[in-house]
Amino acid sequence: MRNRVLMVGVGVLAALALVACGSSGNSDDENQITKSIEFAATSGDPSACTQYQTVKFDEQTSSGTGQAAVQSCQKDAAQTAADKVEVTDIAVDGDTATAKAKATGSIFDGQTLEIALVKDGDQWKLDEFKGFDGFNKDAMIAAFQKQIAQEPGSTPQAVQCIVQQFQAASVQDIEATFTSNDPQAEDKLFGPCGKYFKGG
Repeated sequence: MRNRVLMVGVGVLAALALVACGSSGNSDDENQITKSIEFAATSGDPSACTQYQTVKFDEQTSSGTGQAAVQSCQKDAAQTAADKVEVTDIAVDGDTATAKAKATGSIFDGQTLEIALVKDGDQWKLDEFKGFDGFNKDAMIAAFQKQIAQEPGSTPQAVQCIVQQFQAASVQDIEATFTSNDPQAEDKLFGPCGKYFKGG
């Protein structure tokens, strides 16, 4: 059941790719970035995977590469939406931008994420999840514990395993799981728990 765990843990990023409105660049760019981020983060709409996110971002935050990553993002979109986002610190440099955003709801509840964007024609799109700003390990453990308990096939043993894996993991290992698209990093964090899911 490893894929189910990864869908919850990694696929959620597709809906939590948050950026901010604020500090530099022109207001048109900032307004469009805000719109893109709010839609991608909270709508649960599969169209965000192509309209507001690059394939590179989909590959980093969902399973697979190319069209497979886009389809994975679209499949998981409704399950990964945040309740709201608090956006800050946008910085625009030509056709690229960076920003931070704090999520409320879903796996990243209480986390502040660092995101890079690119301008594709006239549209700003999320391009890379760069990591956490002031990572809150306890908040992530609590969010995962709640989410995994609600997943089909979950068992108390699966929930406890996920909690123990996060407690034992370093911040660097956790961040690598969500930023590197490295199957080894994913296996290290989630792999031992797959056997505790029904059908795993």
